[in-house]
Amino acid sequence: MNLRRFLPKSLTGQIGLLVALALFVAQAINFGLMLNERRGARFGQVIVPSVTRLIDANERLANPLPVDPVDDDRPRRQRRDFDQRTRVQLSNTQPIPGGQPRRPDIEDAIERGLVDGGLDPLQVLAVVRPIDDRRPFLRKMSPQRADRLRRLGAELHVAVQLRDGRWLSLQTGWPRSEMVVIWQLLIQTGILYIVVLIPVLLATRRIAKPLRNLAAAARSFVPGENAEPVEEHGPSDVRSVIAAYNGLSKRVTAMLDEKDRMLGAIGHDLRTPLAALRVRIESVEDDEDRGRMADTIDEMNRTLDDILSLARLGRPSEPPTDVDLSALIDAVVEDFRDLDMPVQFEEAPRLTMRIRTGLMRRAVRNLIENAVKYGQSAEVTLVPESENALIAVADRGPGIPPDQIEAVFDPFTRLETSRNRGTGGIGLGLALARAIVRDAGGDIVLANREGGGLIATIRLPR
Repeated sequence: MNLRRFLPKSLTGQIGLLVALALFVAQAINFGLMLNERRGARFGQVIVPSVTRLIDANERLANPLPVDPVDDDRPRRQRRDFDQRTRVQLSNTQPIPGGQPRRPDIEDAIERGLVDGGLDPLQVLAVVRPIDDRRPFLRKMSPQRADRLRRLGAELHVAVQLRDGRWLSLQTGWPRSEMVVIWQLLIQTGILYIVVLIPVLLATRRIAKPLRNLAAAARSFVPGENAEPVEEHGPSDVRSVIAAYNGLSKRVTAMLDEKDRMLGAIGHDLRTPLAALRVRIESVEDDEDRGRMADTIDEMNRTLDDILSLARLGRPSEPPTDVDLSALIDAVVEDFRDLDMPVQFEEAPRLTMRIRTGLMRRAVRNLIENAVKYGQSAEVTLVPESENALIAVADRGPGIPPDQIEAVFDPFTRLETSRNRGTGGIGLGLALARAIVRDAGGDIVLANREGGGLIATIRLPR
């Protein structure tokens, strides 16, 4: 099982989980220390007095007083099986009923104490059991002592077998300190979680909120739109990050503005001499030479248009509009038919989409031009899907080697075996088409057709 999928992903959740685990570990250590301390205190409060009582009772029962005079002159001997002062019972049989769980830790502690006190027992038995209000000995106690014993919650019954086979036994209160420690730990943990965890979560949220706003602004950042700067709030480190982002976005927008101005100047400076050359070639007398010169100038103009369009694609001046995609494709196909090019388009239902019309028209035109240029014909289809719209342009050309399919989308990349300089182009058509489609949220995929040819598919989200 992969536990990572159950872990929180947000900054607030991760810090909250870390603090909660740290508090839990600290409380677990605290519980161990408190429990050990309580056990030591219980040893001093219960075990030591019990050992003292057993040793004292053994001496007193071994040497009983002969006669105890009373007012009515009737002699009464001290009982030889019970010590009134220590309340220790002496019996010939094992006094603890069988089947009760023994406590070896208490037995070992009592045995060590007895040995240190000069009493060497054969064995020691110890059980801890709940207080039963129906026990007769509670009614014989004073009300204060019986109530104190009930509050302890349990009693310790100890039986010590002497060397002569007889048994000394006593019963005393046994505090259930484990439950007290557990309740104290639960209360402390609750207080710690309220006092520590809640402020930590609030502080983390104060940090995470401006970071979420910064992430949203970065995802929606469009150069040149002059969006409002992200509000700087939160801790000083977070404010510094937001201020750095705001400054960066301004610098990026300024650089793109400068790039657009530079591209506009380059386009103007190049088109002017090209237009002058177009006029000058009219004076060339050889018709063949003049035609070649005109074709070269036209190709340079098309190349310049492609380069400028690709460079400016990140900041298109054309806004998205609602357009019938089927009608747009049909209009592009009709332009090719007017030039007597073999392009077919299967009639498709009306499909309205919000796109940049001029750019999408150019992307479809580039794909059709490639199909006609390298496959001699083009078959265009529009397939509406539930979530996407597919525009497929197929040809029956030589296709593309599978290991070169992605490479042809790189700018200025041409396949020398089938798309050489003689066919025209410098390798910007597919790069520009894919950039246009991806700007619209879609993508272009190339695949070789069965029987030969290539199919280029534009996938646009609806």
